[in-house]
Amino acid sequence: MKIYIYHKNQCDPKRCTALKMGKLNMAKILRDYRKIPRRALLLNPYAKTPVSIEDRDIIERYGILALDCSWQHAQEVFKRVKFKHHRRLPFLIAANPVNYGKPCKLSTLEACIATLYIANYKNEALSLLNGFKWAETFIDLNRDLLESYAGKGCEEILEIEKDFLSRIRKSN
Repeated sequence: MKIYIYHKNQCDPKRCTALKMGKLNMAKILRDYRKIPRRALLLNPYAKTPVSIEDRDIIERYGILALDCSWQHAQEVFKRVKFKHHRRLPFLIAANPVNYGKPCKLSTLEACIATLYIANYKNEALSLLNGFKWAETFIDLNRDLLESYAGKGCEEILEIEKDFLSRIRKSN
């Protein structure tokens, strides 16, 4: 599985999951914008379409591309990126030490794990847990949602997400 990460150097290198993924040979770190694979599945938190089983062909042929940048600058960075396949992740809770418990504030590692899991590459997703003490907590925290989303098409995922968020609103 090819995972590419365009790294913008906007984070603390000691806490950066993307850089650690590169060191562990889980992903290829790119620093030159011109070398980014344009056909890869771009993980974009502002995209309308969620990652789904329908993206397997793109993932298999071209890989996954994550842009690692500060959440403070994310919107401006993603506005400038012109790619064909933009996908967001459906509702999930972060387990990383920086944003623990925050909805949708996933680290690059969590985003890659979730993408693979949802596209039914569960073994590949679980292999990314190695080397990160807290990563299994991400799976534990989101197991029911990840299982609900896994292997589903885009429309089904949107419906599952909508139902889940509506139940949360009703319980508050």
